[in-house]
Amino acid sequence: MQGSHAWRADGAVFDEDNLVSCAGLVPLLELAEQAGLSRLLDEHVRFACERVKSGAANSTPKLTSIIAGMAAGADSIDDLDAVRSGGMKKLFGGVYAAATLGIFLREFTHGHARQLSAVLRRHLVALAARTPVLDGIDQRVFIDIDSLLRPVYGHAKQGASFGHTKIAGKTILRRGLSPLAITISTETAAPVVAGVRLRAGRAGSAKGAASMVTEAINTGKAAGADAGNIVARGDSAYCSGKVVNAVVKAGAMFSFAIARNPAVDAAIASIPDEQYTPVHYPGAVVDPDTGELISDAQVSEVEYTAFAGTRHEITARLVVRRVLDANTQDPLFPVWRYHPFFTNNPEPVGEADITHRRHAICETVWSDLIDGPWAHQPSGSFGANAAWNILAAITHNLLRAAGTLTGTARYTVARGATLRTHLINIPARLARPQRRPVLHLPTHWPRADAWLTLWRAVFVT
Repeated sequence: MQGSHAWRADGAVFDEDNLVSCAGLVPLLELAEQAGLSRLLDEHVRFACERVKSGAANSTPKLTSIIAGMAAGADSIDDLDAVRSGGMKKLFGGVYAAATLGIFLREFTHGHARQLSAVLRRHLVALAARTPVLDGIDQRVFIDIDSLLRPVYGHAKQGASFGHTKIAGKTILRRGLSPLAITISTETAAPVVAGVRLRAGRAGSAKGAASMVTEAINTGKAAGADAGNIVARGDSAYCSGKVVNAVVKAGAMFSFAIARNPAVDAAIASIPDEQYTPVHYPGAVVDPDTGELISDAQVSEVEYTAFAGTRHEITARLVVRRVLDANTQDPLFPVWRYHPFFTNNPEPVGEADITHRRHAICETVWSDLIDGPWAHQPSGSFGANAAWNILAAITHNLLRAAGTLTGTARYTVARGATLRTHLINIPARLARPQRRPVLHLPTHWPRADAWLTLWRAVFVT
């Protein structure tokens, strides 16, 4: 592509008051309002006193300004200024400066973050009623919990401490903050965030997990799920008596990896070799001569009583997947690596293993958020960062819901970066013929059909 003009020094001027850089925010925020976002914020987020005079005044429009900025791609407080340029103030009321929003975020305490978490859950339920963001919620539902360490630098971040993380498969200590997050998904719907709670970097992975699992299951039921169809999944950090008991008490099923210990090893050793069967993973290859699966993975099960001698004692299935050690090449004396998980999922053992391993789907949500608002923990205040993480989750769910209204299969599962680029960050010129606002968007925009389908779904139906 070549330039066709001889540009002068004054050939570019920032003087267009009717130009909008994020036209997709119009249907997105209207969808948020139809799902009751402002009403929920008014009802649940209350400030009794302020550290800075008027710092928490007009909390609802300030929170929606932050959500709008995140939807447009902001990953720091300064980036929130993106929603104040051009004709944005003519499109939206209550657009605040980034500095004002930063002061407001620093008013948040743990209690205010819990209030905002209630908004997250209720808004997700409302979005599920308004859009197919949780399509299939009346059938099978998966709730996945996991934590991650978001690195921070310097000594100005409240709550930052050294926690364990993995880089290139190696466990290291890294200074940061640790969000604990939980998602809801179905067989046909991509995962959305049902809860997120910021903790110190050194916090144990399962700290607060039992209450978060209970809240997520209740959210799923409020959205239309039957508790008996919900499967809560997680890695071995969450296979504790409190978490498993919380799942069972809520009437759901559980599927958690379990750490190896002498009792687990004894249960694994009690399984005869002939009881192991090859795992039929999607895309597995069948030997044309024998008709058997060509796989180095096998699976079996045994009854197991976990947390014996405690008030959380429970008996369920110990499903064991074993794979050949890659360093062992002797076919006469194979060496196996065992990967057990504890579950009350009644599926056949092979299908239960596949269901459990799909827990990794939540990692796609974390990478999506890290590629967006979670790129930074933007404030020195722990309360501000806790609120920022929850607002990012609300934004993620809102983008996901908007994608399901485009009539395009691609956008129902697209990453947040794709949704922002294709549906939100679209330039437009605001006109008012006969005092009726009209957005003029670029001719031949490649995603015009999907964008207009979203527009009609929000403003017409």
